[in-house]
Amino acid sequence: MYDILNRMHEPSDVSKLNLNELEQLSEEIRAFLIDSVSRTGGHLASNLGVVELTVALTHVFDFPEDKIVWDVGHQCYVYKLLTGRKDRFDTLRKFGGLSGFPKTAESEYDCFNTGHSSTSVSAALGLQKANRLAGKNEHVIAVLGDGALSGGMAVEALSDAGNCGGNFIVILNDNHMSISESVNGLTGHLKRLRTTAGYLTFKSGLEKALSRFPLGRSLVSGLKKIKDVTKHILIGKTVFDDMGFTYFGPVDGHDMDTLTRLLKRAKTATGPVLLHVLTQKGKGYKFAEDSPADYHGVSTFEAEKGISPKHGELTYSGMAGKTLCELGQENDRICVVTAAMAAGTGMDAFSQQFPHRFYDVGIAEQHAVTFSAGLAAGGMIPFVVIYSSFLQRAYDQILHDVCLQNLNVVFLIDRAGIVGEDGETHHGLFDMSYLATMPNMTVFAPADFDEFRQMLTYAAGGSHQGPLAIRYPRGLRQSESRSPEAFLPGKSAVYTKGTDVCLLCAGLSLRTGEKVAESLKEHNISASLVNLRTVHPIDEETVLSCAKSHKVLVTIEDGSLVGGVGERICALLTKKQISCPVFVKAFPPIVPHGSPKELKKLCRMDDEAITEEIITRYFS
Repeated sequence: MYDILNRMHEPSDVSKLNLNELEQLSEEIRAFLIDSVSRTGGHLASNLGVVELTVALTHVFDFPEDKIVWDVGHQCYVYKLLTGRKDRFDTLRKFGGLSGFPKTAESEYDCFNTGHSSTSVSAALGLQKANRLAGKNEHVIAVLGDGALSGGMAVEALSDAGNCGGNFIVILNDNHMSISESVNGLTGHLKRLRTTAGYLTFKSGLEKALSRFPLGRSLVSGLKKIKDVTKHILIGKTVFDDMGFTYFGPVDGHDMDTLTRLLKRAKTATGPVLLHVLTQKGKGYKFAEDSPADYHGVSTFEAEKGISPKHGELTYSGMAGKTLCELGQENDRICVVTAAMAAGTGMDAFSQQFPHRFYDVGIAEQHAVTFSAGLAAGGMIPFVVIYSSFLQRAYDQILHDVCLQNLNVVFLIDRAGIVGEDGETHHGLFDMSYLATMPNMTVFAPADFDEFRQMLTYAAGGSHQGPLAIRYPRGLRQSESRSPEAFLPGKSAVYTKGTDVCLLCAGLSLRTGEKVAESLKEHNISASLVNLRTVHPIDEETVLSCAKSHKVLVTIEDGSLVGGVGERICALLTKKQISCPVFVKAFPPIVPHGSPKELKKLCRMDDEAITEEIITRYFS
């Protein structure tokens, strides 16, 4: 079934193939990806869209001497297949297996770790400059999508790269969409360029036809001399020309012959080159072609039937969107701001119901935050809805533009804590640590849907002064516990009262705390269980009372150990000169990919390990 693919063990094998074999290899790779990802889960549509592009790059360039940096990196599966990792694809995104993103520790062919958008040109430019300083002459290639151009970092890097000299190539993979539809100002420019694809197809076909005749090559050479004039008449000057690039495109990103010829031309160019390729996300798999956003990241599914629609499974993201729609009907000051993730954050319903109060700013988290600060300064109540790992990109804007001005911006931090198979670039472990250092900031962590609704209602009410963040996990309801007390900002809820151990938890970690309390009871150890709810500022009254009435405090948190709740409680007790041991259970700064259950066990954050350590340390 995979006659050619099975013979591809390293990039040099691809370089030996002829055009027909390259095209057959592409078809085999598509079939392999659909079969493999249906069994492991992963990013399917984006990888199906770059098959020919990746094969052509591997055919023309000499990896790993030449370097390639993938923007975001979730479209690197084809590259991994062609760089000796095919036999490990059944371990994709599994604990101890292949990462779903480029990883330098995994292969010499991966030259830079990526996981977030708009970074590839900056990293590739740094590699190109390092090559020059070291006297090397290898090529460096950055691949980025059209959606990444909404990120200011990509535009900054392109502007800087225009005078970098040769051996630097940017591939603009234009599939007409990011995860959500691209919304930035460059979209119009790219749309205008796409309309010229007919001219380029005609030109390419004419060159091929003329080359078959004895005098055809001379005619082609003559045509190339007037190419620039013709191009500028029909296309005009592009923004990339203005930046200093030699612009090729747009071209069909699934036309192997054109791709390989243009990549060879780019390889010999004297200055930086930008190749604009048009691709189709989900190419070759009808389900993904029809619904590329649904097949961006998938769990396991039956390849013949496609993914099954999920009905009635309300997630925290869905609850956020549902509740804001209800609150938005009551309060016309409520606005929602997202960064190219309307569907992923559950805000698509709000966008449809209140289009005039919904703002998708593209992959531009920094702009999203400062834009929201402006909304708040103008009297609105903006909810900024961003994944935890992506919100890190706007650290300065949160501090400088929101917190220092004490503006009423609400941050809904989706995917907080361990997220699983996407690994360290996507875990939401640091928000509690860095937000707690910022002036005027308040951070909530709901333990169940009921508590989440109460927090959202409070945030929308307008009585809170200053920035407010609500962090919540990926997926379905994580705890079935109903709080014994109504939610009050800044106040904890005591679930059970004991005398030996006090378990201080919040959010996702409350369920772990419940199991630990049950296990300790079996060992005749009396445990209190406290739901902090507000993780910053800490409910000092409750914490100090617990420290005075228990033998040990145990903090369990789904965030980073450094700078987390536990460390702040230790500082509080030291300040108040209260002597009570504090056992802090949190995650290390780097956690690999794998299922949440496996990762908790690895980091000894599961209830069995925590129970064992409490007994061993304090009651043995």
